[in-house]
Formats: sequence, structure tokens, C-alpha cells
Amino acid sequence: MHPTTDNRPSLLLAMGPGTAERLLTEEHRTRLAALTRTDPHLVAHDLTAPEGPVAEALAEAELLLTCWGATPLTPEVLARAPRLRAVVHAAGSVKHHITEACWQRGITVSSAAAANALPVAEYTLAAILFAGKRVLRSAQQYAELRTAQAWLAESAGWGNYRRTVGIVGASRIGRRVLDLLRPFDLDVLLHDPYVTEAPPGTELVGLDELCARATVVSVHAPQLPATYRMIGARQLAAMPDGATLINTARGSLVDEEALLPHLLAGRLHAVLDVTDPELPPPDSPLYTLPNVLLTPHVAGSLGNELHRMADHALAEVARYAAGEPFAEEVRAADLTRSA
Repeated sequence: MHPTTDNRPSLLLAMGPGTAERLLTEEHRTRLAALTRTDPHLVAHDLTAPEGPVAEALAEAELLLTCWGATPLTPEVLARAPRLRAVVHAAGSVKHHITEACWQRGITVSSAAAANALPVAEYTLAAILFAGKRVLRSAQQYAELRTAQAWLAESAGWGNYRRTVGIVGASRIGRRVLDLLRPFDLDVLLHDPYVTEAPPGTELVGLDELCARATVVSVHAPQLPATYRMIGARQLAAMPDGATLINTARGSLVDEEALLPHLLAGRLHAVLDVTDPELPPPDSPLYTLPNVLLTPHVAGSLGNELHRMADHALAEVARYAAGEPFAEEVRAADLTRSA
């Protein structure tokens, strides 16, 4: 008898402490073990160790399955991974751990950004529709009054019929939001300097015009030097009285120092899932302003939504094992225009 050859790629899980437990079910681990030569319970939290089980697994790994908290793949780490050919990231941005050395080495990279975009877009859709109905304000008033109120008399400017919504950035998430908005009777504006033809049902406009016309402005641009504070004093001053700013992208895209006076005066409303800094100081008025909904960066995948990203990543691992190209390959040039 001749020994059988196992041609499955060797894979190592690499992510922060506790992440694999939240990301992967036992079914996921079983599928990984069937697709690859791997110990699905060995998770590398630190790829810099010169010896030990992780170092041994890294030396053999052809494929890394990463998620949040993965060790940056520096030249020193890559030197310990001579067989590494590909990285499948079971989350969105790969900028934290994919370095220039990876591209120079010719390592192929995939990301589950498409899977992570869906919950952000769903959160945004809910925020847009709730903003139009003034849900936050009416809920607060109802809790304070605890009696019948002439809501119809107060709601002349409320509602989502023919409301103008502005989407800043035709990113993966921005495009998903545009898709989700299509069934509604909304007028949708889009600003993105890289888009030359408006998607169906949208009007392509400049950023200043978008802010001046939209009663809801939702930010979906990537965090780049060119987008730092892109929603600044001029854009905020142009927004109509009572308009709502939604930010699920990155806090640095909005000039919060310029935004705060509009919020304190009650002129604008805001739904902020991200801020700059990420955690506002304890005395920040954002926590208590009645016209601000502040959430702790929960728009992206969490809870059982992480399993969607795992499913996406395992589908990419299966493609790699079958010798097929990734469906969601990330290229170095993409990162100059994306998160």
C-alpha cells in the first residue's frame, strides 16, 4: 500500500484573545478541519513568539485565518512563515495587520468586508427612518409627559415621505445603504468623488450641496487623509434646521468641535456610532443631549452576526483549497480608497 498524500492547505487561526470563541461555532471548526490541515482549536494571539506550538504552526501555515486583534504581519513575522501564501480576514478592514511586506511577498488577501457591511447598513437604515419619524424625541417626550399628547399637531415636519437623504461615500456600506433605501419614498443624494455616474434612484451632487439639501446626512466614506474632518464647519452650517447627521464610519470624518454647538443649540440632531476619540470623555455632552443617540460602535457585526463573517471566510478558505480565486480579494491599490 502507498501512503496517501494530504493536499489540503495548512491553516493557522490568528486573532485577538476571545475573538475565535465569539466568531466560530463548533460547526465552523469542524468545517475548517475538513477543508484544511489545521488544529481548529489552536488560536495564535501573538505571532512574534520565536518558539512553541504557535511558532511551529506558523512555520507550516500556507493560509492564515485572521480577525480582530491579529498580529501585524511584519517582515519579522513573515520570515517565520516561509510557506504563507494567503490571508483570509474574517472581518472588514485589513489595514491593521496587512503590511507592505505582505504585498511585496505576493501574499493574496481576502476580507469579509461585504459580510460586515450588512449590519452597518441595516443600522443606518433604521437610523434614517427613525430620524424621519423623530422617534428619539417623541419617545423622550412621551416618557416625560406620560399623558395623551397632540402628536399630530406637533408632527407637521415629521415623516419619511419624499424626505431628502444624503449618502456621503459610495463605499461597500454606502452602496448597501443605497440598495436598502430603494423601496422607500425618499429622494436620495450621493456624494463620492470617485463616482461619475449616479446609481439608479440617486442624484450625484457635491458635498456642500448634499449637506444643504438633505434632512438626513449619513457618512460612509473611508478613513483616509483626504477624508479627515470632511464634514466640517461649512458643511454643518449648511445643514437645514432639524436635520440629522448619522456617522457609522469613523469619528475622524466629522469635526465634532464644529458639530457640538449645533447640537447644544438643538439645531441639529445626531446618531453617532463612532466618535473621535472613540470613547468620548466622561463629561462629554454627547452622552446626555436629548437630540443625540450615541451608541458604542455597535453598528458593525456583533453577537450572532459574527457567524456571518465566519461563513464568508470559510467560503473563501474552501475556494482556496479548491484552487479557485477568492471572491472578495483585497488588492494593495484598493486600500488607498477604502477602509
